[in-house]
Amino acid sequence: MFVGIANTPRDYAWGSTDDIASLLGRQASGGPEAEYWLGTHHGSPSTIVGQTGTLAEVTSLPFIMKVLAAETPVSLQAHPSAAQAAEGFARENAAGIPLDAPHRNYKDAHHKPELVYAISDRFEALCGFRPVAATRGIIERFGDDPLIAGLLDRLIDDSSLPAVFEWFMSGGEDVASLLARVVELAPGVDGIEAATVVSLAGFYPGDPGILVSLLLNRVTVREGEVVYLPAGNIHSYLHGLGIEVLAASDNVLRGGLTPKHVDVQELLHVLDFTPLPVPYLEPLRPSAGVEIFSPGIPDFQLVVVTPGGGEAGFLLTSDAIALCIDGPIEIRGTTARHAMRPGDAVYVSADESRLEFTGAGRIFLSTSGVR
Repeated sequence: MFVGIANTPRDYAWGSTDDIASLLGRQASGGPEAEYWLGTHHGSPSTIVGQTGTLAEVTSLPFIMKVLAAETPVSLQAHPSAAQAAEGFARENAAGIPLDAPHRNYKDAHHKPELVYAISDRFEALCGFRPVAATRGIIERFGDDPLIAGLLDRLIDDSSLPAVFEWFMSGGEDVASLLARVVELAPGVDGIEAATVVSLAGFYPGDPGILVSLLLNRVTVREGEVVYLPAGNIHSYLHGLGIEVLAASDNVLRGGLTPKHVDVQELLHVLDFTPLPVPYLEPLRPSAGVEIFSPGIPDFQLVVVTPGGGEAGFLLTSDAIALCIDGPIEIRGTTARHAMRPGDAVYVSADESRLEFTGAGRIFLSTSGVR
């Protein structure tokens, strides 16, 4: 079964005014368009084309696929593990905190790992903690200053990351003084990390997340590359257009670059402070024109299909959502077929099984089962 679906972009303030509309071949709303959701999550379930119902009335999917367009930086954030989410959700329910309360941390009992595929030439992001030895080298570029020296005295090795992070988030006068000095010095310091400080200070003056950015991997994800962000990975999308796939959850622990609620102690509980390289996810290429990005979790995989004027295919083992951004492309399944143009999205039931794609274009397909 193929069911055409659509949605209305989410108008978060950090969104681009035209990137999503341009990609999908639609009229821009005139305001910010940050995320275009495809899925069954209650926060913004897809509608069924030509009908009044939603996809959530047909099925329930364990993932959401989004078109994400960041014009300005998205808040620093991390997501809980499945166990942390279940415990936190039960705890806040027992405490009687309303689900829509602004200080509520857990909106559901599920984890929220995610990946992002860069559509724009450059998708700019912060993701995960850098080894402290490398971070010290970056901070030393800010020069011989007592406040910089004081930070280096605290930032000794990888084991000092939790304490330094908590200090940054404390909001004390000493942190405010350090932040002001770092922002003052940054324009004269070489490197993308200092340039990021300057940029973030323009959007979020006085926010401790500016200091946190110095501890994190600063990455440019090139078109066609993917980064995977598991539970506990602190990250921020700074600028760019991408396809995001995530588990169907709305659990976000914020860590700065935002006017919204920040629960420092809960964030410390969720964060993974283990320094890691940039978490690129390499695809499997089982056949010509097919790339499968599989993070090794049961919730989702991302398949990118580019038939190149010929034919490409694979075996589908669970329900899916497909989004066409270049076309036309025809999908043929076991029982039906569906023609897609740029901007079209479709729900594909698992009983279509073997899918074949014909045409010249590109389709993104999210599912929890493909081989």
